[in-house]
Amino acid sequence: MKRLFSLILFGAVIGLGWYAVEQSKLGGWSDFSIAQFLPGAKRPKAAARSNHTIRIASFNAQAFGEAKLNDAEAMETLAAIVRSFDLVAIQEVRSVAHDIMPQLIDLLNADGRQFDYAIGPKLGRTADKEQYAFVFDTDTIEIDRHQLYTVDDPDDLLHREPLVGWFRARGPAPEEAFTFSLATVHTDPDETNTELDVLDDVFFKIRDDRRRGEDDVILAGDFNAKAVHLRQLGQVKGLAKIIHGETPTNTRYTAQYDNILFDAKATSEFTGRGGVFDFVREYRLTPEQAQRISDHLPVWAEFSIYEGGGLPVAARTDMPLFEAR
Repeated sequence: MKRLFSLILFGAVIGLGWYAVEQSKLGGWSDFSIAQFLPGAKRPKAAARSNHTIRIASFNAQAFGEAKLNDAEAMETLAAIVRSFDLVAIQEVRSVAHDIMPQLIDLLNADGRQFDYAIGPKLGRTADKEQYAFVFDTDTIEIDRHQLYTVDDPDDLLHREPLVGWFRARGPAPEEAFTFSLATVHTDPDETNTELDVLDDVFFKIRDDRRRGEDDVILAGDFNAKAVHLRQLGQVKGLAKIIHGETPTNTRYTAQYDNILFDAKATSEFTGRGGVFDFVREYRLTPEQAQRISDHLPVWAEFSIYEGGGLPVAARTDMPLFEAR
């Protein structure tokens, strides 16, 4: 029988803190030019975005620390990946220094953009600890830093407790804007089954937090499991999975680890578009070049910026919410 435990959610201010694999089903980066990413090319540009949608991604940046930061070529590509989205949940930030995220932000903003970040504490039972981070475009996303917290796990059932942020899409009036809780996850490969049987409790605890009153809860991260093997987490009624079937999420195309999950009924803002951003093929990288960036591919999902997925009456007469495909 499933072991129940009490999760205490506490707030903390943390300062400064396709050509897709399923492109035919879920859409892709049709306006990307491969030539932009060849050696000597100018800094890559992000794909065009709808005025009425945001794109949320999850990316295990594989031991993101000083060594990667000192690899200029890898960092240019990593920055191009992040710029393609409005909000990215990053796993595996591993750095002794405290300025690794500010340096990434400086690189992201070198072309005039306005990205910012929030980062959680170092987590893990061993000396090799990791941090979660959220990186977001401040023109399209805002965060309430007073509502940023790490899930408390008094029974130590999770190797790296999820970091939870509360966000709102910019553009609409505050009362009309899409708001959501985003929790980023990285299960331990040796304890995946145990953690997947706990993460459904995490999902419900975040959703039922009365202080927020937020029913839009998105779990994004490296689950170290296929969508069909999410155990008790996968049995949550109505849970939508962006990645499904046999779609690989690693750069060697051999395994499925990453996903974005949410309640399909509650989060009606989902546009139906999402999948894997295959930066290896998109940027024509060799396996060796790809490994310098990460052994994971980002996964992403698109949402309306309007609460409930609709548009104000005035906006409906201007243009359709989503592109015809």
